[in-house]
Amino acid sequence: MFDGNFTTSSSTSTNTSTSPNKPKVKLGKYFFYIVAAVILLIILLRAAIYVVPAGNVGVITRWGAANRTSMAGIHVKIPFAENVIMMSTRTQKDESPATAMSNNLQVVSSQIAVNYRLDGSKALQVFQEIGPDYAEIVVAPAIQNAFKAATARFTAEELITKRGDVRQMAEDELIAQIEPYHIIVENFNIINMDFSAEYQNAIEAKQVAQQQVETSKQKLAQAEIDAQTVIAQAQGQADAQKALKDTGALTPEYLQYLFLTKWNGILPQVMTSGSGMMLDISQFMQGPEKP
Repeated sequence: MFDGNFTTSSSTSTNTSTSPNKPKVKLGKYFFYIVAAVILLIILLRAAIYVVPAGNVGVITRWGAANRTSMAGIHVKIPFAENVIMMSTRTQKDESPATAMSNNLQVVSSQIAVNYRLDGSKALQVFQEIGPDYAEIVVAPAIQNAFKAATARFTAEELITKRGDVRQMAEDELIAQIEPYHIIVENFNIINMDFSAEYQNAIEAKQVAQQQVETSKQKLAQAEIDAQTVIAQAQGQADAQKALKDTGALTPEYLQYLFLTKWNGILPQVMTSGSGMMLDISQFMQGPEKP
């Protein structure tokens, strides 16, 4: 009987200790599913929600084909089926070297800087026809072509003296080439123009020669002015003397006045021949003594 009670007590104790473990196993199994569901939800949300930054247009592709565009802000897409490609609508700068030929076959090396931007309303069309690398495919080659087309219309000397016309012509040419692709040109700048050393030396020599010619012309013109001034002064004096003579105003007293106005204050002296005596003629310059 003792053994039976002992056995019964042991079995009761065993059942009591194992019964609480059954709900714990079920709770652990559900917790795993909950965590997995939360992780999957986060992944789906991250795949479905996207942000288009300011100054960009988002091109949404569905299974690789362009579908639509999104402006700046938060948007939702189909996870895994749709992808977003950003295309900038901000002003971009392309600065690159360019080499061309002038009208008189002189090589011109320049540095070109162009500001341009994408028309955001046509981003989907640009993506479909050109792709996101439109700058390398369209803009860069067009800049080179526009510069070459403009410089070919001017001589090397005109490229220097008419640089503003060259820049404007190149900008107009670039606009005509890339605006059909919905790319807007904002500014075209020619930073510098370099020619061969031989041609630069020839230009400097020509400029020096032209400057010398201009200087000679100025000296000749000044000499002509001076000569005309002297002639005019002499003619004026002759006319004045003739007028005085005709009117009878050219009296001895007036002639003496003219002499005194031109006199430097030094009295002439005369040496008589043979005697070695110096005569002071100042006494002859005095008028008659008054009674």
